[in-house]
Amino acid sequence: MRLLIIPFLICLFSCNTKTVAKKETNITYEANWESLKQHKTPDWFLDAKFGIYCHWGPYSVPEFENEWYSHWMYVDKNNPEANNKTGQKINKHHIETYGALDTFGYKDFIPMFTAEKFNAAEWAQLFKDAGAKFAGPVSEHADGFAMWDSDLTRWNAKNMGPKRDIMGELSTEIRKRDMKFIATFHRQWLFGWFPTWDENTDAANPEYADLYGPKLKKGDFVYPKNPHKANFNNDKYYPLANKAFNDEWLSRLKEIVDKYNPDMVWFDNKMDIISEAHRKEFLEYYYNHAENRKQDVVSTYKFFDFEEGTAVLDLERSRMKEKKTFPWLTDDSIDWKSWSHISNPQYKTTNRLIDFLVDVVSKNGSVLLNITPKANGEIPEGVKTRLLEMGAWLKLNGEAIYGSRTFKVYGEGDTTITEGHLSENKNADNTAKDIRFTTKGDILYATVLDWPEDEVLNIYTLKKDNAYFNKTITSISLLGYHKKLNFNVDNEALKIELPNKKTGNYAFVFKILAE
Repeated sequence: MRLLIIPFLICLFSCNTKTVAKKETNITYEANWESLKQHKTPDWFLDAKFGIYCHWGPYSVPEFENEWYSHWMYVDKNNPEANNKTGQKINKHHIETYGALDTFGYKDFIPMFTAEKFNAAEWAQLFKDAGAKFAGPVSEHADGFAMWDSDLTRWNAKNMGPKRDIMGELSTEIRKRDMKFIATFHRQWLFGWFPTWDENTDAANPEYADLYGPKLKKGDFVYPKNPHKANFNNDKYYPLANKAFNDEWLSRLKEIVDKYNPDMVWFDNKMDIISEAHRKEFLEYYYNHAENRKQDVVSTYKFFDFEEGTAVLDLERSRMKEKKTFPWLTDDSIDWKSWSHISNPQYKTTNRLIDFLVDVVSKNGSVLLNITPKANGEIPEGVKTRLLEMGAWLKLNGEAIYGSRTFKVYGEGDTTITEGHLSENKNADNTAKDIRFTTKGDILYATVLDWPEDEVLNIYTLKKDNAYFNKTITSISLLGYHKKLNFNVDNEALKIELPNKKTGNYAFVFKILAE
């Protein structure tokens, strides 16, 4: 008997050793910032410039105020945030419409989130027609409801609500159309999102702890008046997540990566409540998973949630004043008021959306535009119209966007940009004086953000003997206009004679060839 056991143990030890050695050969990245900085931003992202995602979940059902409904609905007189006007308004609406918080809580919206008109192929085709190069859903918002077929939680879209694998269906249809698939993840916000301390609500019921999150003390979540300042000053206005929450945060991410192989994993802010070790472990896992699949991937972060150089910096409802040497991303919603569908939306104009894209791209950025589907799976007509108008513009002018790179300066014009978290509503619409530059090889594109009133367009940056462009211009054309344009260069500006009538409704792209 001993003779049989000894060879078995030797074999077991040698087998395990080989397994570990084999695993190590597949590890390119390690869970430390220096190693993770070796990951390169892939060319597909540098070329893509424009993507679409969508806030869509049980919070879409009430169609009231914004996607924070699931949080603000609980802000009654017992809540530390009871003096918040938005919270009071939503709480009052909720009780009057659905009933008391101990009988109708957020969980009760899930059966109403039926998505009966959701068609992944139609959504993906709309994204394609809009000109997006990458797209995907919010995989999990602050509400804790998983929009995929999860083995880790019963609170998922395959088991409840739509009873469909939303991420699975969209990943298939998006990739069929040659777009990259992205997953956005907000779960870190769940820690303190619901008042799990308040016995007057269903959020305190231990039966639903796997949806509402861990039991916390009253006042553990207090949203600051200035989240931008709070993040940059490392002002902790919420507690750090405990180990169990950290572990589940990471486990859900690994499940998403394993099941759907996203080309991008995008993160909302507030990741600094998650331990640094867990954040580094995610990047290690994701980057190595992709390396083994020979897949080029992107991850994003806000503020200081990852170390600079390990992923792509993302802004929220904001943009840069100047061109940057590094690639960056900004996410913004098609609705000025909300990230999810509401009954009284205030959609941005197509002109605003296109100008925003052109400005961001000229500064080495890309745009991730959020859209707002209804709970039943329909995309509102106002959203469709704007997306298709963007797509038509990109079909004609996309050569100045896709695959482009920055010029020595981003542009010229009078419009000033206010930077900072959630600052986009402080920025005025652009005018005909605002010109943005991009390049592709030897071609220089000058995009004018409105049609000039004069018969001649002046581009002052390209005047004679300028510091940025020392080539001789041989021809200039206007995309969408099939005649060459007359021009001359003097000590004041490059002067281009315009057609008698404007060609199009939005930003106008001048293609400049030189030698």
